[in-house]
Amino acid sequence: MPINRIRSSGRARAAIAAVMAMVGVGGYVTMQPGERPVPPAVALAVDSLIIPWEGLVLSSHWDRYAKIYDICYGETMINGKPVKAGMRFTKAECRAFLIPRVMDDYYKPLTKCIDGFEDMPVSVQASMISGAYNYGPMAQCMSSASRHARMKNYRQACEAQTAFNKAGGHTVPGLVLRREMGDAQRIGEAELCVSGL
Repeated sequence: MPINRIRSSGRARAAIAAVMAMVGVGGYVTMQPGERPVPPAVALAVDSLIIPWEGLVLSSHWDRYAKIYDICYGETMINGKPVKAGMRFTKAECRAFLIPRVMDDYYKPLTKCIDGFEDMPVSVQASMISGAYNYGPMAQCMSSASRHARMKNYRQACEAQTAFNKAGGHTVPGLVLRREMGDAQRIGEAELCVSGL
């Protein structure tokens, strides 16, 4: 159950409109020159949710909640190997890791485990991709949010995802913001989700 009132916002609608305006041949978006084209939901998730909420860290650091090292935009594995203390990457390298990883490790698994995922509103897809990036694709696939989405109860799916607001057994204020209505600088997942319905 959401903690706060979930509502559509102008900033979320603007983010959705901006991505949809970039859709090209075949229904894909090229986010930056040289990057592979991706579905609009991937572009929306990456630029409006994942990058702002994960933040960019160029030197590996210890995640006290997950109890592992991460780097870049919350990466815990690089080229199939765990992130270790002392690793460093440039912003360009981090971005180069991010786009294929979101596509291959989050978007594609969701298309396999959630019937009709690719036909859902782009805002629902993007919020679910962001959630999966943060707490794992298998957790997303088995969630009540995914169950509601499969039944086309999109509003309920948007709200159900707000339950993933804990780490280490405790509600984390930053996760509440990410899952719900965001903060002054960042759009929340549920905010974006309902803004495209």
